[in-house]
Amino acid sequence: MTEHPFRSPPGTEPPDVLICAGLDPSGGAGLIADVRVISKLGCRPVGVVTALTVQNTTAVVATEAMSSELVREQLEFLLSDVEIRAAKLGMIGSSEVARSIGQALALTQAPVVWDPIIHPSRGDVRFVDSLFGHAVAALAPHVTVLTPNAGELAFLTGAPIASVADAMVVGRALADRLRTAVLVKGGHLGGDESIDVLCHAGGVEQLRGPRTPAGEHVHGTGCALSSALAAYLARGVALVDACRAAKAFVAERIAAPARPGRGVAAIV
Repeated sequence: MTEHPFRSPPGTEPPDVLICAGLDPSGGAGLIADVRVISKLGCRPVGVVTALTVQNTTAVVATEAMSSELVREQLEFLLSDVEIRAAKLGMIGSSEVARSIGQALALTQAPVVWDPIIHPSRGDVRFVDSLFGHAVAALAPHVTVLTPNAGELAFLTGAPIASVADAMVVGRALADRLRTAVLVKGGHLGGDESIDVLCHAGGVEQLRGPRTPAGEHVHGTGCALSSALAAYLARGVALVDACRAAKAFVAERIAAPARPGRGVAAIV
């Protein structure tokens, strides 16, 4: 896969992709990483910051959600003007911000990808409040595909996820409950392969790929996967094919990550 697998035909504009995500000052994840990925895949990012974080490549030490009213106003004003082709949601910041995003998403029919980030891989700071169930209720009606990892799927369902078989059963149940597709990321499930599980209206599929040694320690892989998926959907790629392409894009980046600081490597 090349860095720019898509280019807009001459005389046409690249599709706009909405990002709602937290701000990682190191650029390894969150809105800055999302912008990089979506731009690499030939789309034009627009978006709002949902939360601020205090972090570098070594740790996350604090977070603060943005004003939910300001987020709603930003999104509604933006969506009254820009016709987005897809949206990517990442760190929400609070259940109130989630409710504001849900209200604004009523203005678009574009496919929505949500990476339901619960906590960072580096540090003990929580990225959600105690009313995360309210956030799910506010956003689920607008979401096309949810992209939890094994830990996030366990948090969302209360069921332990120790294997690909668990991910298939529990992911299917969550997809049925929320009436959305669920792509369970398998990076932390172990094994010789990296196996993601896609539960959608057409059934349950295993998306297999090579496992890069220590790839699970690269920062921002979940952000990159969901952003790439949104970009492919914005280009009109069908869901299953978009998931496969996004997985391949992330695998390519994991194999050659960025190393901006003294801490962990970053996906972009």
